[in-house]
Amino acid sequence: MPTSQIGKYRWVVVALLFFATSINYLDRQVIGLLKPTLDKAFNWDEKDYGYIVMAFQASYAVGLLIFGRLIDKIGTKLGYIISIIAWSIAAMGHALAKSTLGFTMARVGLGLGESGNFPAAIKSVTEWFPKKERALATGIFNSGANIGAVVAPILVPWILGAYGWQEAFWITGALGLIWLVFWIIFYEIPSKQKRVSKAEFDYIHSDLDEKEEEANDGKKLSWGKLFSIRQTWAFVVGKFMTDPVWWFFLFWLPDYFSSTFHLDLKKPGWALVIVYTATTIGSIGGGYLSSYFIKRGWSAYKSRKVAMLFFALCVVPIMTARGATNMWVAVALISLAAAAHQAWSANIYTVASDLFPKKAISSVVGIGGMAGSVGGILFPLLVGNILEHFKEAGDKNAGYNLIFLICGSAYLIAWVIMHFLVPKMKRVVL
Repeated sequence: MPTSQIGKYRWVVVALLFFATSINYLDRQVIGLLKPTLDKAFNWDEKDYGYIVMAFQASYAVGLLIFGRLIDKIGTKLGYIISIIAWSIAAMGHALAKSTLGFTMARVGLGLGESGNFPAAIKSVTEWFPKKERALATGIFNSGANIGAVVAPILVPWILGAYGWQEAFWITGALGLIWLVFWIIFYEIPSKQKRVSKAEFDYIHSDLDEKEEEANDGKKLSWGKLFSIRQTWAFVVGKFMTDPVWWFFLFWLPDYFSSTFHLDLKKPGWALVIVYTATTIGSIGGGYLSSYFIKRGWSAYKSRKVAMLFFALCVVPIMTARGATNMWVAVALISLAAAAHQAWSANIYTVASDLFPKKAISSVVGIGGMAGSVGGILFPLLVGNILEHFKEAGDKNAGYNLIFLICGSAYLIAWVIMHFLVPKMKRVVL
């Protein structure tokens, strides 16, 4: 049956996930854009900021492990409700901080709450889409991360200039509670959703291997068993080595453009807008590419791996950003790398849904996401110390040069390790 006759409600679900992810990244991006202002307000140095980012990452890592398991137990609808209420309250709580400790505690709350977004979103995609459409669906909702990052450099400086840094946290934090109303009204799993047709329901559940698993496997998920499986570790390695690069793009790019090219962060940051707009193209294009390969007759796993190798190679040119003396050359190189990261991300999440049954996917995403956040804890600490060292030596830009070398090599190394851990497609049976 042509897909045009099947129904399209699953794309409404993607729209909900897209806006949630946009808000998720808007809320976490605010601190990077306000960094110069907050440095003065709280008397922070580069190490202080690194520790605050590390605190967010630590709480985000713990939250991913908790939410990953929780969402597999209570379901995507309730899991998302708990997550977005928690992170919206914490985001607004930044405005009440009177000290570095208070600000750090608000950041910890934000990390815990925001950690529910991706386990719930990936599980929702797995529940609502067959394999051949999952990478595209993931790429579309994952592009919300980029939209949030595009909106932030325009919205936050305007709020800062017109009202102040506290209002920036109040306004952006409240958006999640507005989204929550639409989630409650329009979301349910396919078996409970009255708006989905039988034809679309059958199409969603058309993957034969998943049909067999659902029919024959009534056992409860052994969460600890996931850590003994090679496929889990392949996903863990991929996230651990590449997620920190994206965190660097989020939390340090505004400061990089400010210190290197004297970008005024109280005005709309068009350099940042271009970078994050490119990542939107990368996220959707990355999901489309592997889905295209599948439609050409390739296996799902081969399609994801070839696409990921291509995107890993696209990150390598960022190493040359260290020699860029023109801001727009640096913007072009960073845009390519950031777009490639989001394309990589759309596919690595989908690899997890290819390898694991639906009942385990949120737990696996939580474990891998935790690994990415642990990398995100260590990398900001490294970045902060590198920048502080070179700043004291009188050449902060040299610190960014070293960091770009690390970023440019991370994806290829991750791809090679993942390939040796899981060289061929072998779906996990729990």
